[in-house]
Amino acid sequence: MARTAVSTRDAVVEDAPFLAELWAGSLRRADVAEHYADVEQIIKDAARSPEQRVVIAEYDGALAGAALLRLGTVTPLNLEPCVFVVSPHVVDTYRRHGVGRTLMEAAVAFAEETGATAISTAVAASAREPNRFMARLGLGPLATYRTAPTSLVGGKLAARRPTMAAPGSGRQVTRVLAARRSMRRAAEAD
Repeated sequence: MARTAVSTRDAVVEDAPFLAELWAGSLRRADVAEHYADVEQIIKDAARSPEQRVVIAEYDGALAGAALLRLGTVTPLNLEPCVFVVSPHVVDTYRRHGVGRTLMEAAVAFAEETGATAISTAVAASAREPNRFMARLGLGPLATYRTAPTSLVGGKLAARRPTMAAPGSGRQVTRVLAARRSMRRAAEAD
């Protein structure tokens, strides 16, 4: 029987630089030092909580991928227990080596441990291969997840707000319409 080259383990604080680089596109806009601090906090929170786990995948001892596993519900309205596989990433060099499958196996094991009956993940709509991979595992689309800065949404809403008519202008329109009706009736009476 062939030994698999991929294994998983829980992340430790020393993994923060690797995770910050791997998840750079998913982290908040900040400098590298803040990314390291954010990831260190995520690792520490996961170590303290039975509802979270940061999983590192290694390929023959080399860091090859990672995912944050988090227990929650399918949605705030659908209270079915669910494990969210947050930001599952594989280092380009190790794609098609079973790293993604191993990360998802870790998610299934975590779901079974915690009693979750569903698994969910978010993949960029433009990421063709990761979307196909998740579809092959049986994960289908549930919703479109959209996000934008609060100031942008607020500005767009303000621009779409109906303008208020000048005071008294509503009465002016009513007077014009009444005058037209009167003129029409007068013309019909002639």
